[in-house]
Amino acid sequence: MIDESAGWEIDLPVAVLMSGGLDSTILLGLMARQTPEERLSGWLQPIYIRCGLNWEEEELAAVQNVSACFGPIVATPVVLEMTVRDLCPTHWSLTGRDVPDTASPDEAVYLPGRNLLMLAKAGVWCQMHGFERLAIGVLDTNPFGDATEDFFDSMEGCLAAYGSKRVRILRPLFGLSKREWMRKARDLPLEKTFSCIAPRNGLHCGMCNKCAERRRAFREAGLPDRTVYDANPRWVTERPAN
Repeated sequence: MIDESAGWEIDLPVAVLMSGGLDSTILLGLMARQTPEERLSGWLQPIYIRCGLNWEEEELAAVQNVSACFGPIVATPVVLEMTVRDLCPTHWSLTGRDVPDTASPDEAVYLPGRNLLMLAKAGVWCQMHGFERLAIGVLDTNPFGDATEDFFDSMEGCLAAYGSKRVRILRPLFGLSKREWMRKARDLPLEKTFSCIAPRNGLHCGMCNKCAERRRAFREAGLPDRTVYDANPRWVTERPAN
């Protein structure tokens, strides 16, 4: 059984907010692994929020590919729309210009309002479709204000105003480092995930901030990185993975 004190829930169907990256895939895979076989098909429901960002074609393909790896207990991903093009039309995530590179700090890849918008859309969908649990693959080392306990408690409270059943926001990856979670998930299809913010030819670019973070995550977990990168620079400013 899953340790519910750590945020794992299997007593009710769970929606899982997916990005196609390592963290959300590890979350989905570990929940699928620990869900009893007698549970119904579609017990875990991936949700992808399309915001109009430059890398979403590759990201959505990754969500669909990894979701198909876990059998009928994982439903076909639901795709919802929540555009940010009218909020920040000149942002690098939309224009593809001046994308944070391997030397950029984590703060450079912050996307304004990301968790707020995604959880609002996904949370309302959950209420409309009878899901009382919504899981998100946020690590406790996330440095941004929209990854705090207060933020998630506030989001739960806001969603509670819109339905008779409360939607709980689960954060099962709190408590361990990314290195430790990757080691627990070494048998999951991590090579099918997508983490790049400047894809080239449908591949990870190998030059952006997120590609550098991905390389570090595999290396520090002691796992082979089977990712195909469009470029494999020898010069990469290395920073410790979370």
